[in-house]
Amino acid sequence: ESIRTLVGAALGDDVVIGAGTVLSVEDVEAVAATGASLVVSPNVDEAVVRKTKALGMISLPGVATPSEAFSALRWGADALKAFPGEQIPPKIIKAWKAVLPKTVCLMPVGGVTLANMQDYWDVGASGFGVGTSLYAPGDTPEEVAKKARDFVQHMEAVTRTQGTKRPLPGA
Repeated sequence: ESIRTLVGAALGDDVVIGAGTVLSVEDVEAVAATGASLVVSPNVDEAVVRKTKALGMISLPGVATPSEAFSALRWGADALKAFPGEQIPPKIIKAWKAVLPKTVCLMPVGGVTLANMQDYWDVGASGFGVGTSLYAPGDTPEEVAKKARDFVQHMEAVTRTQGTKRPLPGA
């Protein structure tokens, strides 16, 4: 219900609403029913990617190897979630960027922190996904808001040093 509420909130053309941990075709259909436009998964599943694209949504599956990345792209993925980021450090992202199409949006997710954002950006990451670095059970709304502000400020600093021209999903 929260996704449907966000979709109807008129947040602007530059805001993309979607769902994460989408694991099945049924999950994709449920996301589509809310009016959301983004499907994020922790894995790459051909049926999920193909259904997402058939319904006109942005597909961002999780990949942990170049083979998974190429399969996801072949099936129609719009972008790639390098997951889990803790196991895919910047030097690996750099190697992937050398072989993946230059237009691919590649976003490390999981383990991205204020301390390593610059390193990922320097090797070509298009953006980042943050979860536990932003919210941990028991955090107050004020604590989460402060962490979010810190991430936004840090991202602004990171992009000032290298520029903001990176491939984005659906762009």
